Amino acid sequence: MLSHDRVWAAIDALAERYSLSASGLARRAGLDSTAFNKSKRQSSDGRPRWPSTESLAKIMEATGATLDEFMGLIQDRQARPRGSGTGVPLVGFAQAGAGGYFDDAGFPVGQGWDLVELPAQSTDTAYALKVQGDSMLPLYRNGDVLIVEPGATVRRGDRVVVKTGSGEVMAKVLERQTARTISLLSLNPDHPNRDLPMMEVEWVARIVWASQ
Repeated sequence: MLSHDRVWAAIDALAERYSLSASGLARRAGLDSTAFNKSKRQSSDGRPRWPSTESLAKIMEATGATLDEFMGLIQDRQARPRGSGTGVPLVGFAQAGAGGYFDDAGFPVGQGWDLVELPAQSTDTAYALKVQGDSMLPLYRNGDVLIVEPGATVRRGDRVVVKTGSGEVMAKVLERQTARTISLLSLNPDHPNRDLPMMEVEWVARIVWASQ
């Protein structure tokens, strides 16, 4: 059941998950920096003031959080990070595009990977991709780390990493996927949207978290 306190606590938890203050989260979402201040959570006569659905949509868009993730925070059932000292493989986009680093399902293979501590809800099959270059601006910058889950169900509007048979690796927004084709929207307006035959796609992995 939704409650005023739990919704605001979920906003605070989402900000903390992405290493932001409530004000920083508001700014990243394009809102007034005071939008989530404690003083804004009650009206002048003491009645509870709820965040707007627009502001919630904007903070999820700004962080890449899914609705399920945010609802988990509201219900206080979010998965905890892995135990101390546990990490996931960290792979560069250049490595991701090269042969021999992944199996057919998009999971890293072999040993000797650098590890990064898991910062968000995920499964044991997750791994990290390090952004290289500016093709994903303004959403992802050079050096940002994306946590991806190859086995996760992908839906329209999800941010995904796609690898083609030619070795191209790209982060896009899933517009549409059928048995024959996949349509991808570019994160960077300077780069084109893509429509690819599924026969040319090796794997699709959903982005579940991003360090920014």
